[in-house]
Amino acid sequence: MNTGKLGVWYFFDGLPAPVAADAAKRIEALGYGTLWIPETVGRDPLVHAAWLLANTTKLNLATGIANIYHREPGVTMAGQKTLAEQSGGRFLLGLGVSHKPMVEGVRGLEYGPPVASMRKYLEGMATAPYNGAAPAEEPKTVIAALGPKMLELARDKCAGAHPYFTSPDHTAMAREILGPEPMLCVEQKIVLEPDADKARALARPVASIYAGLPNYRNNWLRMGLEESDFENGGSDKFIDTTFAWGNVSKISERIKAHFDAGASHVCIQPVNPNGQFGALHWESLEAIASEFNLQGDGQS
Repeated sequence: MNTGKLGVWYFFDGLPAPVAADAAKRIEALGYGTLWIPETVGRDPLVHAAWLLANTTKLNLATGIANIYHREPGVTMAGQKTLAEQSGGRFLLGLGVSHKPMVEGVRGLEYGPPVASMRKYLEGMATAPYNGAAPAEEPKTVIAALGPKMLELARDKCAGAHPYFTSPDHTAMAREILGPEPMLCVEQKIVLEPDADKARALARPVASIYAGLPNYRNNWLRMGLEESDFENGGSDKFIDTTFAWGNVSKISERIKAHFDAGASHVCIQPVNPNGQFGALHWESLEAIASEFNLQGDGQS
C-alpha cells in the first residue's frame, strides 16, 4: 500500500461518528495519505476504521496502535483482512504491546515480556484460519517498536515499524536496524507556535500523559535523556527533542529531518495552541499540507 509521505495521527474517540467522518474527509481533501487512530479505553479502532474508510475514497486508515491484549490474534487477523478487502487495500494494521500500567492497572490483565508477547501474537495471527473473501493483496502489519529487539522483530516478522514520541536521531537508529526496505512510519507531535516559552508550555500537558509509562521512559533514556528531564511535564531539552514547535518552516525542518534519517512516512499529531486541549488544530494541518504541496504531489 502507498501510505503517502505524510499522515495525521489523532485521537478521534471524543468526536461523534458523523463529525469524525467529516474530519476524515477534510484530512483526505488536504492530501494526507494516511489517518492514524489509537486505542486506549474508547472506541474499538478496527470498528471505527471501518466507518472512516466507508466515508472516504482515497485516505488510508491505520491503527496506531491496536492493543494486542484487547483481542485474540485470530480475531485481529480477521478484522485486518476484512477491512483490507472492504476498502480496496486502504487499511494498515499497527499493533503494540501497550504498557504495563494500562494492561494490568486499567484492564486487569497480565502483562508479558514485550518482545516475546508480540512475537507469539504475530505467530498466532499467521496460523489462524480465515475463510472470508480475501483482499486483493495481503494486508500489511507494522508494530510499535522503540528498542532494538522490537525493531528487529518488526524487520523480521512485519512490514515495518511505527515508532511513537521519538526524534530524528531515533529514526536514524531504527532505519539502521530495519534495513532499507521495511516501512518506518514515525509519529511527530507539532506545535504551531513560534514563541519558545508558549510552545513548551503547550507541549507539557501532552507530554505528562506519557511521562509515567515505562516503555517510553526507557526509550527516552536510550535517546540520551535523563530521568530529571521527565519531571514537571518535561525539561526544555526533553520538549525540544520530542516535539516540533515554531513556525511552519521550522516544523517542516523537523519533519524533513525524519525523512533524511530514513522515515518512509511521518504522521503528525498537532497540539492545539488555542487552549482547546485535544481539539484537532486545522491551521496546523493546512499549513503543513501547503508547505509540502500534498495535493500537488498526489501523495494520498
